[in-house]
Amino acid sequence: MLDADDLAAIRLTLELATMTTVVLLLLGTPLAWWLSRTRSRWKGPLEAVVSLPLVLPPTVLGFYLLITMGPHGPIGALTRTLGLGHLPFTFPGLVVASVIYSLPFVVQPIQNAFEAIGEGPMEVAATLRASPLDAFFTVALPLARPGILTAAILGFAHTVGEFGVILMMGGNIPGVTRVVSVQIYSRVEAMEYTHAHWLSGGLVVFAFFVLLALQRLKGTHAPRRLRP
Repeated sequence: MLDADDLAAIRLTLELATMTTVVLLLLGTPLAWWLSRTRSRWKGPLEAVVSLPLVLPPTVLGFYLLITMGPHGPIGALTRTLGLGHLPFTFPGLVVASVIYSLPFVVQPIQNAFEAIGEGPMEVAATLRASPLDAFFTVALPLARPGILTAAILGFAHTVGEFGVILMMGGNIPGVTRVVSVQIYSRVEAMEYTHAHWLSGGLVVFAFFVLLALQRLKGTHAPRRLRP
């Protein structure tokens, strides 16, 4: 059965995933909109940077995040100058690392949804004298809702299951950085397999319902195109 340490890890994981998903949607939506509309020569390099976490080993990404946010790194120097202290081995540091690591899982579905809309609806809104900002909030965002929902589910689920980046950036501090994946690792190290089974089985059930939700979302909210 689960004990107090396991429940604390579950609570911390849900807090981390929720906060990371909110930040990702706030940052990823305008970024995805720009990527879906721009013809800038910087689009390709920026898309590659966003997608880097898909191919980089988590330990490599976590190592460089640890270096750049540490006492001798540029971000670490900036946060120290601003009086924020250092991010490694803190909960805010986990949020920053999770946002970077899960960024492609949010940006790509939203970008695909914006691209599927096409130019027609935005041109119709422009002929009705809607400003670009009005058209974005009243036309583009509602039409891209399935992609945004998919992005939110993927971002949340990916954060829940992350291990390598979390361990590199946050270590294994109970109540501060010990999330479920790290708690499972700790249980296995201590040969407490019963607790590891309960936590691992819970993540298997969680992953099943995430995939089921994505399938239903794909079936019931297929991308819609409006004729120009």
